[in-house]
Amino acid sequence: MTAGSPDDYPGKSLGLPQAGPGSLAGMGRRLGALVIDWLIAYGLAALAYSFGVVPMAALSTAVLVVWLVLGVVSVRLFGFTPGQMVLGLQVGSVNHRVPVGIGRLLARGLLIALVVPPLFTDADGRGVQDRLTGTAVVRR
Repeated sequence: MTAGSPDDYPGKSLGLPQAGPGSLAGMGRRLGALVIDWLIAYGLAALAYSFGVVPMAALSTAVLVVWLVLGVVSVRLFGFTPGQMVLGLQVGSVNHRVPVGIGRLLARGLLIALVVPPLFTDADGRGVQDRLTGTAVVRR
């Protein structure tokens, strides 16, 4: 089989199915989930600002911190973020250790926050953050 053969598909090298639950999620759905999560984080940070908990100068930092905490806690507890839940996705471990630990989730979130690592993907479409932490975003 060559790399361009019809039997190859994203996730095959990881032992994931080609389609349906457990298959790798596409970039569009992952980006959509990120936007939803970011809007939730922005709303929560704005709420904290309105109550005087966060000063205006620190609002952007508060959004990032809320987004990171929301992602780590929700994926650790449920396997997905609110945005991923809406779009039918979840974060899974490629070595089938479930659930993904807090350390790996924190590293994954920090790499995503840097913006550049998710832009570099492998043949399966997984970003640097997923390759380094042994995770993948799959369909539920």
